[in-house]
Amino acid sequence: MAYKCTVCEKGPAAGKSVSHSKRHTLRRFLPNLQKIRVNLEGTVRRVYVCTACIRSGKVQKVV
Repeated sequence: MAYKCTVCEKGPAAGKSVSHSKRHTLRRFLPNLQKIRVNLEGTVRRVYVCTACIRSGKVQKVV
């Protein structure tokens, strides 16, 4: 399974780490994904959702 948010499709982004000596090396910026139970299309499923979608109310958590 891909490391993506099921709501907004946010995934890893590429960039570079820059050391104190200004040496550039490749790195990945990973989204803050949480595995939570949500109500999708009337069914309760356990999916990965980013914290931005949880905070903005795009998805409803199921207790």
